[in-house]
Amino acid sequence: MLAGALRGLDVFDALTAGARKGLRVCREILPPLLVLFPLLRLLSVSGLSAYIARLLAPLFSRLGVPPETVTLLLLRPLTGSGAMAAAAGLIERCGADSLIGRTAAVMLGSSETTFYVAAVYFSAAGVKNSRWAIPAALCADLACFLSSAWLCRLFWG
Repeated sequence: MLAGALRGLDVFDALTAGARKGLRVCREILPPLLVLFPLLRLLSVSGLSAYIARLLAPLFSRLGVPPETVTLLLLRPLTGSGAMAAAAGLIERCGADSLIGRTAAVMLGSSETTFYVAAVYFSAAGVKNSRWAIPAALCADLACFLSSAWLCRLFWG
């Protein structure tokens, strides 16, 4: 505020203009979030994520990813809090200094909630067609999970 006042800006007008723009952004991102959150809840309570994790565990095990972390791998692109809960459960069950605990922590810290970020930023920017952004981001997530598992195995395995 002081820098704006020293430059001769009307600080109050700048603040209200910023608040007005923020409210427009909220109005734009609310519908995608209203759809995304119930879908995430349905995915977790239906048991579908656990079923998919059991199906994919042998494949990821062959790729060097601990099978226990597959649920985290599935949840992280969708929900930060769900992935945090999955990682906390792994760390509690296996220990923070175990290979699984460390792998879960590295995976969680080096990845992003892809669909949430896309919903928020694309809505805020008015992007209607994400084209290849989501597939590219999911490929980056997969590369992140694989490299996290490999590096943890290299350092602590």
